[in-house]
Amino acid sequence: MENVGLLTSGGDAPGMNACLRAVVRAAYQYGIRIYGIKRGFAGLIDGEIGELSPEKVSNIVHKGGTFLKSARRDEFRTYEGMKKAYDQIQSAGIEGMIVIGGDGTFAGAKDFQSYFDIPFVGIPGTIDNDLYGTDFTIGYDTALNTVVEAIDKIRDTATSHDRLFFVEVMGRDAGLIALRSGLASGAEAILIPESASDIDKLHQQLKEGWGRTKQSHIVVVAEGDESGGAFQIADDVRENYPHLDTKVTVLGHVQRGGRPTAMDRVLASRLGVGAVNAIGEGQQGIMVGVQKREIVYSPFEKASKHHQTVEGNLMKLVDILAQ
Repeated sequence: MENVGLLTSGGDAPGMNACLRAVVRAAYQYGIRIYGIKRGFAGLIDGEIGELSPEKVSNIVHKGGTFLKSARRDEFRTYEGMKKAYDQIQSAGIEGMIVIGGDGTFAGAKDFQSYFDIPFVGIPGTIDNDLYGTDFTIGYDTALNTVVEAIDKIRDTATSHDRLFFVEVMGRDAGLIALRSGLASGAEAILIPESASDIDKLHQQLKEGWGRTKQSHIVVVAEGDESGGAFQIADDVRENYPHLDTKVTVLGHVQRGGRPTAMDRVLASRLGVGAVNAIGEGQQGIMVGVQKREIVYSPFEKASKHHQTVEGNLMKLVDILAQ
């Protein structure tokens, strides 16, 4: 294989640029040309394709986001859209594809392979860390540190004013960011989609905590929590505890940005080189991951359908430390 396409798809994640750099430079060592595709599958349909040299990926290892940009395109979900993308691949002489993204990206790659004879290798790039087949995804560690830093600052205000803060973090389908960031920042309660939210328990915690003249309360809520998100839960608390000074902070997309941590840069570099090795060996339809510090490969069927499970021992730890 001499010509390989490379794109980033779905939500951006800190460390994607480090991964792009690793793919290009590893491929160069093996005599493989890498063709970067702008704006993900949308750019593939539109033919936004250009060769990437090692020089073109200089000085990006420390930058957040993705210099190839990312976009979603519903047209790619159709056979007609995929046929347009295939025609662009053929025109550029591309023989295989490396894609960086989440489960939606891999599901799209899997569907594409079912119609056209183009091998795909995936690299997990999502701050949610919700993919089967890897202990960590690119961007997760950076997002965690961003959230913890924000909550630490909110804690200062909460303590100064004896306030209760509900902090909503990303995690529509997975609560791993909420769980670990809440634990690291000393949150009194954490509400996530994987665990049934017990509002009665939260009320009891608040009553006992403020009864001991606790100076502040931080409750971390994953945006996908079944109770309806931070605003709805806060309204419920205000109704039952009108004497409490209750505030809501939604961190939003700030969690996706910023310079990647050292851990994310190293992880991204390892996964990028692993992807080049995989496609060079003729593998296809797989995601490259790291488990127990070793590079592993998982089929798209598992990576796109199975999510990480939440460690029950961490939930117990939250209860113990929130006293």
